[in-house]
Amino acid sequence: MNSIKQIVSVAVIALVLMSCDSLSSKQPENVSDFKKIEAELSSEFGNDAYYTDLSVMYIKGLGVTTSATVTKEPTSLKMGQWENSQGWKQSSEISLELPEGTEAKDFMFQLKDKINLSNLGDCVEKSISHLKSEKKIEKPALHLASVSFPDNGDYSKADYLIMLKPENGGTTFTYTYSLDGELLNFRY
Repeated sequence: MNSIKQIVSVAVIALVLMSCDSLSSKQPENVSDFKKIEAELSSEFGNDAYYTDLSVMYIKGLGVTTSATVTKEPTSLKMGQWENSQGWKQSSEISLELPEGTEAKDFMFQLKDKINLSNLGDCVEKSISHLKSEKKIEKPALHLASVSFPDNGDYSKADYLIMLKPENGGTTFTYTYSLDGELLNFRY
């Protein structure tokens, strides 16, 4: 009986230590932070993976969660919804149905030239700087940074979406940027 209590105690201590580690995770706020996230994605799914959805969320006290709908082989018509907060875990599997005469990769993007997380990180930096200078918010906190890719696969309609909040909560400030970093919309 004592050995069971010891095992349970060790497991509880390990869980507490793991949660403390996630509490110390800092929010991604610059190009370098987003390059690290892109490297994690490449490490997990490969440099040639195809995505239909990709987002990075920061929750104070919990840390960073990266979410991706991804496949290594688009012709399989199977994608996985994956999340990473303390290790990658698949939350669901998705089967694609395509319009006749199209290929799955027509509706997907890769993290390469046109879309990459360095550009997303640059847009986050611009948004934080804007809130500090224009709205006098001392510590804007990232809520969400994502690649918005249209269901029809039209790259010209793809953009980066950034949502920031004051560190202690309040109004959400939403920025939309083109893939080349031009501000398209700012609202709150």
